[in-house]
Amino acid sequence: MKRIFITCLSVAILGLVSCKNETKDSEKEEDVKQEIEQTETKKAQALTAKEVTLRLDSKSNSNATGKVQFTETGGNVKMVAEISGLEPGTHAIHIHEEADCSAADATSSGGHWNPTFEDHGKWGDADGYHKGDIGNFEADSDGNGSITMTTNEWCIGCDDDTKNIIGKAIIVHKGADDFTSQPSGAAGARVSCGGIIQ
Repeated sequence: MKRIFITCLSVAILGLVSCKNETKDSEKEEDVKQEIEQTETKKAQALTAKEVTLRLDSKSNSNATGKVQFTETGGNVKMVAEISGLEPGTHAIHIHEEADCSAADATSSGGHWNPTFEDHGKWGDADGYHKGDIGNFEADSDGNGSITMTTNEWCIGCDDDTKNIIGKAIIVHKGADDFTSQPSGAAGARVSCGGIIQ
């Protein structure tokens, strides 16, 4: 009888240990599955990242040229613009309505891109701003300048006309945006232009 009891107790203990091991194995398997899913999600996001790079050409008898790159990942668009051949000082940069830089003064690009019909203003202003109101940047004594911006208010080729930047233009102005003058901030001549085209 004693032997049967010890045997039963041993079987019970082995069963408990086995269950614990199975639980640990199950937890490990779940952790591995989650890691694989996270890796696959990151890969999918990397594959769906969108990018557009454009060249800025001189306009209005200036020497201003440059490059602008837009990259969309995770619902945010990052813009990096590098411009050279500018007069030293402050310059405005905006998104305009049309990817048409054919006019010598870039007026073929239309006005500021303003799909939500707001007043012109500084980006993020509670009183309103255009989706194209990027802002100002500084050109150094050699005429080189750059600006970087990230926002979830733009997209690259999506179906939302209030966010889609494809078919628009980047314009660099001779002067600074004062953020108050309507409809465009009194930034002066359009000295460089590039169409945002996929």
